[in-house]
Amino acid sequence: MKKLSKIYKELGIEFTFPIEITNKNGNRTYYETSNRRWSRHEYDEDGNQTYQENSHGFWYIYEYDEKGKMTYFEANDGYKIGTKRSSCSGKIIEVDGKKYKLTEL
Repeated sequence: MKKLSKIYKELGIEFTFPIEITNKNGNRTYYETSNRRWSRHEYDEDGNQTYQENSHGFWYIYEYDEKGKMTYFEANDGYKIGTKRSSCSGKIIEVDGKKYKLTEL
């Protein structure tokens, strides 16, 4: 990913460190310091962080249930906790003798 400070320099835009960008809900979506460190974040409509990556090469994915409880976490090193929603899609479960097909929301 190209750092925002580099883009600003190329465009001739003056800036100072740290560079911080937030979304309309006040959540930090980008942060960069003068010592070349940066991080980027994404959030769902409820304000839960769904993705993060940083200048050290790490990235993280998060998923949440309808109550905001984290149900899945994955890191770039292969570490995973929980079950990814998309991995459940299309499976058939049976409850009280009735069969239901799971679909991704």
